[in-house]
Amino acid sequence: MSSSGESFRAGIRIGIPLAAASLLLGISFGVLAEPVMGEVEPIVMSAIVFAGSAQFAATAVLADGGGAAAAIVAGTLLNARFLPMGIALAPSVRGRPLWRALVGQAIIDASWALANRGGGRFDVHYMLGATIVNYPAWVAGTAIGALAGGALGDPSDLGFDAVFPAFFLGLLANELRGALSAGAALVGAAVALALTPFAPPGVPVLAACAGALLGLRRL
Repeated sequence: MSSSGESFRAGIRIGIPLAAASLLLGISFGVLAEPVMGEVEPIVMSAIVFAGSAQFAATAVLADGGGAAAAIVAGTLLNARFLPMGIALAPSVRGRPLWRALVGQAIIDASWALANRGGGRFDVHYMLGATIVNYPAWVAGTAIGALAGGALGDPSDLGFDAVFPAFFLGLLANELRGALSAGAALVGAAVALALTPFAPPGVPVLAACAGALLGLRRL
């Protein structure tokens, strides 16, 4: 069995390619968020939230004219997945409550999955190593996009506005693993399309989440 130090260093090595992707995705987020929030706010958001899907969701709602409440709820719903992920990780984390809470902040989808050793066991130090290189890459990418993105002009002229739907289509494709999940996705899409013409911005996204859950339960 490898030591905690060896696991941590191995996590860093596996996390470096992921960090490169985080940097590029962070740049795209910064470019898209700057016209909506300003230059500083996206950077602060990335430093505090550190969750691409939630940040893209909240920014998409705001970009469509939705209110802060709808944006916060959209981001919270996407981040709710970290609750069961944290519960799964908890038996593998040793130490005082403060340390356990800090370890919980290091959970991101990729590092959590890579640290899974099966049978409910996780290599916590491996996960920490994989995450610790992704965090600065995500924040730095956001800063580059937010501060230098203005030199690119209107993001829509370069097709950056397509990042929002493309990002979430990518997430959706990763979750379509059978008729059950496909049916739930179709229910959510139908709800969103039905509400979009007349509902306030942000509401169709939130309603689609509820529709997907109802569809999943129904199926």
